[in-house]
Formats: sequence, C-alpha cells, structure tokens
Amino acid sequence: MAKKLHLWLVFLIFLNGFVSMALELVVLRQLAFFVGSSAVITSIIMGTFMGFMSLGYFLGTRGKFSAGRARRILAGSFLTISAFAVFAASFPFVSKYFELLYRLGVTSGVVQTFIFSFLFLSVGPFLFGYNTTLLSRILHKYNTNYAGNIMAWDTIGSVAASVATTLALMPFIGVNHTVMFIVALALMGALITRARPYVFAVGVLILAGCVMINSDRVQEKYFGIIVNNANSTISVQGNDSVRVLYMNGLPMSVYYPQYAAGAEYINYINENFIYNMPRDRRRKILVLGAGGFTAGLNDDFNEYTFVDIEARLRDISESHFLRSKLTPNKQFVVRDASQYLKNTPEKYDLIILDVYSNSYQIPENLITAEFMSRIKSRVADDGIIIMNMVTSASFRDTYTRVFDNTFHRVFPYNTQRQVMGTANPWVAGDEISNVLYIFYNRKNSGRIYTINKTPVIYDVY
Repeated sequence: MAKKLHLWLVFLIFLNGFVSMALELVVLRQLAFFVGSSAVITSIIMGTFMGFMSLGYFLGTRGKFSAGRARRILAGSFLTISAFAVFAASFPFVSKYFELLYRLGVTSGVVQTFIFSFLFLSVGPFLFGYNTTLLSRILHKYNTNYAGNIMAWDTIGSVAASVATTLALMPFIGVNHTVMFIVALALMGALITRARPYVFAVGVLILAGCVMINSDRVQEKYFGIIVNNANSTISVQGNDSVRVLYMNGLPMSVYYPQYAAGAEYINYINENFIYNMPRDRRRKILVLGAGGFTAGLNDDFNEYTFVDIEARLRDISESHFLRSKLTPNKQFVVRDASQYLKNTPEKYDLIILDVYSNSYQIPENLITAEFMSRIKSRVADDGIIIMNMVTSASFRDTYTRVFDNTFHRVFPYNTQRQVMGTANPWVAGDEISNVLYIFYNRKNSGRIYTINKTPVIYDVY
C-alpha cells in the first residue's frame, strides 16, 4: 500500500473517532439543560449511541466493495453525519424539539430522551461504526496485522475529542462554534474520500445552514442568545416594560424596570425578608443561583454574596437584563453552589437557594439531604434559609412529596411552606407553583402539647 494512502486512511479513522466522541459530548451538554444529566438520561443517550454504532460495525462487514464504491459510501456517510449533527447539536433545534414535545403533552424526560435519541442519535452513530469497519477492511486488504493500530487510532481520536471538546472548545469558543467545528470536520472527511463537485456543493449547503443557525449574530438576532458556552446558553428578551433572562432556553429571571421589581416570589422575599431588615448592623446574605441578581435589588446596605457557576452572568445582567451596575455591597463568586458551601467558613443571616427554576430541569445533587445539611451548617443563629422550588402546591406528584420529606428530614422544626400566587388543588397541572420552603434557625426543643401536659400559659407569656 502506498504510504500516502496509508496515512489518509489512518487519518480518516482518527477523524471518525474524534467527530463521534465530540458530537456525543455536545449532545449530552445540550440535552442536560432540558432533561438533566442523571445516570438514567446519560445511559439512554450513550446506550443509543453505542447500540447503533455497534450495528454499523456489524453491517460494515457485509458484502464486497471496490475502492471506488468504498469512497462513495464514505463520502455519503460523512455528509449524512454532518447533516444530522446540525439537527442533533444545534441549540435552537434542540430547544424547538422540547417545546414541541411539551405542546404534544410529552413531559417525561425519559420519554423525551428516548424519542430524541432514536430520531437524531441513530443514523449518525450507525455511520460512525460503518465507516470504521469499512476503513478497517481497506487497511486490512494491505496489511492483515493492522487491526490493533486501527483500534488505537480510533480510540486516540475519541480521547482527543473528549479532552479538546470539554476543556478547550466549548469553554473558549462556545458550544455553537464547537458544533460548526464538528460539522466542518465531518465535511472534511467527505471531501478527503471523494473530492467531487457534488460533494463540495452539498457540503457547502450543510455548512452554510450550520453557520446560519449557530453563528453569534444569528443566534442573538433571532433567538436572543448572548452566551453559548460549556455551562450555559443565555438570552435576554423583552423591552423597557419587562425583560426575561433565559438560561438554556428556560426563563430564569424576570425584571420590571418601571417598578424595579422581579418575579412574584422574588418580590415576596424582598419585601418580607430583606427590605424590612433592621439597619442596626449589616447582615450577610448568600444567594445561591444568581439568576438576574434581582434578590435584594434595591438594598445597598447589607452585604451580598451571589454564587453561580456561569462566569458571564453578572456582565450579561448589567449590560442586557438590569442594564445597570450592581451596587458595591454585592459581590459575585463563580463557583458550584455545593463546593462553595463546603469551603466557605462564613455564617450567613439569610441564605436564598434559587437553583430549582423549573419543574423539569432539576440539579439532582442539590435536592439531597446531604446538600441541605451543608446549607444548614452555614446559616447563622437566628438566621433564615429560603429555598425556591417549582413543585405541586397540593403534593400531587411523587417528586413534590419526596422533596418535602427530604426537607423536613433535615429541617424538622421552625419551617414554613409558602405557595406563591393561586393554585388549584383539584386540577392536575394547575397546582404547579413557585413554593418557598423556609427554615428559621431558632432553638426548638421538639416538645409538644398533650392532653396530659399542656403548659400553654407559660409558653405564651
């Protein structure tokens, strides 16, 4: 075999492994914000991906092929992969997919993931497996001892993609540009295998569509997307009457400039727990999940620490959402909420946990008894913890009931459950509301009144 041909075949195997792993990681990132990243969701995505890839490995061994036919098949495969990558990994398409399913009444994250996987993660992975087998058979024709090297280069491509995609591409150039890069690599594979005008023409059309839907200008103009990185896709929509901050396609914060007010539950917290604080001293307030920085918006006296994993959130809020600078008494810390609580020695007079922004995107590590115990260890004596949840006001679903059990396991006394707005307990769906779980860190012996011992008069007076 000519050395040049050998190198091209090895490169295509490497490229195939790189593109397949990079696409899988980007899809996992995009879907995590709609259905979470639990072991069940990840196993569905990876299982579908690997299953169809295995089918491609198997069917790639069937039939005879000539060099020309192999090149046509590989070119077509890479073109098809690039087209499916645009639909499977572009945030606007993914967002519209979930919006459509919710309109159709499909609300289960598991079902949504199954449907998505079979629609968009079947053809591409199948062709990844088929390509690898076909390239291996070509190399095997010339060198029967090359099997180990084939597997090695495919694996090296996957390892390179896992490192580059998560540590370099998504964090620094953004997920949208990473999608363009993946599509461009797949198209490169098509042109390498068959440099024909029709392959070039189809490739240009696919790449143009990918750039159109994923470019910064188009995403900001038509979808309002300002940030699209490894952590978040952020957009701000609205006008001088009302503005909404979206993160990963979901509304996270609302602001009414005329009234300097936010969402109903934020206004409740501000009016009942912040703006009425005595001014005898500066109190320390911790906000986990910064959102649009509307908690304590008009308070320039107390000391605030906002914690969020998205580094650009403050800049976006000041430039596009609030359109004003935060007051000097407010600092922003870029860190995971659980890790911040683990490492900070501070005790806070008020802790606001606002990371459960909707009923179907739930950070699972933040609803555990262990995490709540960590929050409890950081509240000062006579301090208050407030958790904003989106749950059933009337305990209609299992998630609401289990979360309530978990909360009261850690906070058995001095608690309040405040349902915001109106909620109809008799109609499924109409009772989903913002529910504030509140804990007052005050001494409580756990004593109760019984018919045998009821010293109410001494307790009251």
